[in-house]
Amino acid sequence: MLTGKTSRVLVAGAAVLCLAACTGNSTTVSSSSSTPSSAAGANASTSPSSAVSSSAGTGSEGLTSVPGLPQEALDVMNQPQYALGQWAISVRDIDTGEQIVSLHPDTLFEPASVTKTYSTGAAWQELGPDSTVTTPVKRTGEVTGGTLNGDLVLVGKGDITMGGRTKPDGTVDFTNLDHNDANGIPGATLTTEDPLTGLNELAAQVKASGINEVSGDVIVDDRLWQPHDLVGNPVTPIIINQNVIDFTTTATTPGQPASIVMSPVVAPWQIDNQVQTVEAGGKTQIKPTSTDEKTVTLTGTIAADSAPVVNVYLFKDPATYARTAFIEALGRAGVTVTADPVATNPDSALPPKADVDGLTSVAELTSLPLKEEITYINKISYNNGGEAMFCRLAVAAGSDDCEQGLRKGQEIWQAAGLDTNAVVLVDGSGLEGNYVTPNSQVQLQTIMAKRPDSQEWLDTLPILGVDGSLATVQSTSPSAGKVFGKTGTLAAGDAFNDRYRLPVKALGGQMDTEGGRHFAFAVFSTNSLYPDINGIFQANDDVGKVVASIQQAY
Repeated sequence: MLTGKTSRVLVAGAAVLCLAACTGNSTTVSSSSSTPSSAAGANASTSPSSAVSSSAGTGSEGLTSVPGLPQEALDVMNQPQYALGQWAISVRDIDTGEQIVSLHPDTLFEPASVTKTYSTGAAWQELGPDSTVTTPVKRTGEVTGGTLNGDLVLVGKGDITMGGRTKPDGTVDFTNLDHNDANGIPGATLTTEDPLTGLNELAAQVKASGINEVSGDVIVDDRLWQPHDLVGNPVTPIIINQNVIDFTTTATTPGQPASIVMSPVVAPWQIDNQVQTVEAGGKTQIKPTSTDEKTVTLTGTIAADSAPVVNVYLFKDPATYARTAFIEALGRAGVTVTADPVATNPDSALPPKADVDGLTSVAELTSLPLKEEITYINKISYNNGGEAMFCRLAVAAGSDDCEQGLRKGQEIWQAAGLDTNAVVLVDGSGLEGNYVTPNSQVQLQTIMAKRPDSQEWLDTLPILGVDGSLATVQSTSPSAGKVFGKTGTLAAGDAFNDRYRLPVKALGGQMDTEGGRHFAFAVFSTNSLYPDINGIFQANDDVGKVVASIQQAY
């Protein structure tokens, strides 16, 4: 029996974040290959079905025909793995309003990570794509002779990258399979930027302000919004390396310990390496755990012919981690801190929240523009980032309750013309309990397409066959590069049959058709069944085939 089949996972197209029993740190990744294969590209049909009837659902009877839908799409949808589930599709011409395809368009479905278009889209409209947030370092007390007779306060403002993913041209860097998803499926890779860049910049500014020594403490103020989490995953206003530690395991000689590199290196964290290299073709299975939040034990095996494998550990106290990392950055900048660098963040010593803004700033870090943050969120489906958008909307509205951000989001979308009655949201990332109709997603994309900054919005979405969670989907199809969509997947185990079930596979976005038309679309597939976790990739590609066939047919 495969590990982890009794729990549900949230997947972002080709990316996975485990929940419940396999949450983040305790997931086992099993694969003899570190790079999953993708299905072959489609040769899309150019003749959509002209039939005027279809079966009411898919189920075991299958779909006979759907008006406007190419036969190739029907062939994909009628494969055995979809026999017990249901498909739903809405496709509409953005320019004319003509409805092209309608299959259960007004039925509620779980959108999974397509939910992020609702959270990021609301933030886009309210805050503006060029808006930024500023993370300050404040001081209490006075500076005498280079010594601060008081504390430094690092104030979290919800910057989701903190300078750790900024490319030289000022845009955000990402890999197509992000480190946040490394524990769920093989193939995640890391960006080249130093995740501590922002803290290093702040520390250098502190030094430049004339502070050489801090006689008091260093405190992280993470009170921007109330404590909030996604199934045990803290969503905090202070975020360093997406609040995970990366471990890259490289095979050595069979029978010998593997080589493991930790990034970033922050005290008191260390590696307990219990991963053995096995013969080429053997099992690659690595599991990170920690019992003391100081040492991460990595156990398992890596095949001698395996590519390096990335795993992550989700630390439980982001404020304490950030405090230590900042104290170490101060040390590198030449600022001495007398306080214990690995002590728990002393938040009880913070001034009243209302007084912090009035303190003297000694350093400031400006975030990437919101459009770059949203690009990262949407391209790789960063769950905490999607949720942080609603939290930041709450703060902008004068609240520290992230749920108020959801309500603000509803107001924003309603004012924009979205039928919010067709949307049920409980978070901004796409966990269980969210529901939208296919027509709702089409309406959302139409609203965004009619904005003057529509191209910038489109650029935040994964591109079919090019990047993000659609990078390997239909990469050889003529539709590659012409479909822009947010992926979403919920996956669950079936211990009874030792297989995987995808409660939903979804894709919503926009396309430029072969004939020069501009469509908004939403495709949902529910309850497909697969023998192993690689079914996630097959489902991702199958939905891509359906969309590609539509793109080529019009």
